[in-house]
Amino acid sequence: MRRNCGLLDTHVLLWWLADDKSLSPEHRAMIADPDNELFVSAITSAEVAINASLGKLQAPTGLDDAVREAGFRELPFTAAHAETLRKLPWHHRDPFDRMLVAQAMVEHLDLLPPTHGCGPIPSRVSEPQRTTARQF
Repeated sequence: MRRNCGLLDTHVLLWWLADDKSLSPEHRAMIADPDNELFVSAITSAEVAINASLGKLQAPTGLDDAVREAGFRELPFTAAHAETLRKLPWHHRDPFDRMLVAQAMVEHLDLLPPTHGCGPIPSRVSEPQRTTARQF
């Protein structure tokens, strides 16, 4: 049986680690399911570190340890991910979000966004109007 694979958005990760009620029941179930293989990007670690250093976010130190202890796999940011940024439509201007989308596309992972009731964002985007999300 094929495992479902996903990439956690930064908010989703932080809400999961803090057991925050902002995390939707749908996302909670996806993350808690041991049959799902879930990744956390190095970009997420960078986003948390940068925003914490600017005083925009209160986050605990040792995020990398917390990610591993929670059973998530780490995903480095590669040149192939960076090259994919050229192909992305400009739906979002946030550079961290754009890098997560690029990683999800290259690695064929569904991106788990923070939006309540929103399913995974598809990993393959050829034409935005024709995309469909694989469901967990």
